[in-house]
Amino acid sequence: MARDFMQMYKDKLQTAAEAAKIVESGDWIDYAMFNGKPVAFDAALAERKAELSDVKLMTAVTVPPIPQTVMQDVQGEVFTWLDLHFSAATRIMQQMCGGVFYHPVTYGESDNFFRFVHDDPIKSQNTARKACIVRTTPMDKHGFFNFGIHNSVTYSQLESAQYAVVEINENIPWAYGGNRERIHISDVDIIIESENDPLFELANPEPTETDMKIAHNVLDFIRDGDCVQLGIGAMPNSLGKMIAETDLKNLSGQTEMLVDAYMDLVESGKMNGKYSLTDTNRVVYTFALGGRHLYEWIDHNPGIASYEVYYANHPLRISSIDNLISVNQCLQVDLYGQVNAESNGFQQVSGNGGMTDFVNAAYWSKGGRSMICLPSTHTKKDGTVVSRIVPFFEHGTIVTIPRQTAHMIVTEYGVAALKANCTWVRAEKLINIAHPDFRDELIKHAQNQKIWRRSNKIE
Repeated sequence: MARDFMQMYKDKLQTAAEAAKIVESGDWIDYAMFNGKPVAFDAALAERKAELSDVKLMTAVTVPPIPQTVMQDVQGEVFTWLDLHFSAATRIMQQMCGGVFYHPVTYGESDNFFRFVHDDPIKSQNTARKACIVRTTPMDKHGFFNFGIHNSVTYSQLESAQYAVVEINENIPWAYGGNRERIHISDVDIIIESENDPLFELANPEPTETDMKIAHNVLDFIRDGDCVQLGIGAMPNSLGKMIAETDLKNLSGQTEMLVDAYMDLVESGKMNGKYSLTDTNRVVYTFALGGRHLYEWIDHNPGIASYEVYYANHPLRISSIDNLISVNQCLQVDLYGQVNAESNGFQQVSGNGGMTDFVNAAYWSKGGRSMICLPSTHTKKDGTVVSRIVPFFEHGTIVTIPRQTAHMIVTEYGVAALKANCTWVRAEKLINIAHPDFRDELIKHAQNQKIWRRSNKIE
């Protein structure tokens, strides 16, 4: 049987240049997300620029190397780049190129866009894909290619596309499932052998004193047996290290993004998933971004499970997990409790991702808590210090989490629980966790906006 797989492999093997010939003008092409974005195929497709027009390319969290289809088509005359969640690379690309756009999505429902693309035009984008290309591990003896650290919606993308294309990279770790973490050679149309470029590694920023204070405030709300979701950044990683040094025990892990903090939690024995009803002794995730040590830790590790995003994020499923603690970060909160986690005015910074999924699910979880964290201030490039808790959002700012949905807001000065509170109570609670230097000014704004009751605080 293994020999049959090898013959199938040889029959489907093509160079990147040969594979790129499947693309025609007007096609929509999916690139897998994160480190799943193809490199060899993209470079070969860019070489065909003069032959093509109106080709749409979609991915999420574009990581280096910068795609050649963008670099060789700076005006966006041929290739339109659509990113479901902006990264630092995407922000740079949009500033320098004319064909780069944000594609809004709620991550936990994104499988629906591809699963129903042919039979449910209401739920799907109603746009058939010519091809989906993903970087995978080499084929195993059973004929499977593993998606490694970018399960996400990859299987749904591949099965809904006309051509399923894998670009092999030996640096991708083999990730145990879960589900839909691999594809069989019988379902693959084209195989490309790449030059095994190194995977993108996400730097782990050193936590600031403010990060540590915020993490301490969150830590007060975590109990034995909780199921913890952590977002990206220095603060969540600090929290993971802090938990590893406490007496907390029997934690579970349910997250979209597997970050370095989970290594600390699992290796310390604090997160063992002992009481998880669905994934006992395993941390659930749908993608990973971190350093080489994280990728090496993931490789053939039975203590973590790679799932499609529908399973990892869908709020209807994860809200059934008791004591789900969701910890995410944002950019701004206004006095009404609206949360901006993705834009600087009109400039797209990141995206919604799975934040809405976990904010909703954690609140509906029995014993659950959703905690959205931010430093109280931000220092601009010119040295000006501004409050991140603002009276109202400036024109163009995107609301990621509406005020009705926000549960608990955390800064280095404390925690504001907003649910079921009226406007003036919300304003007071948020001002109490703002930086002291800005509180009087915020009170004046709140009074002018008629969301303030304790006006005696104003001198």
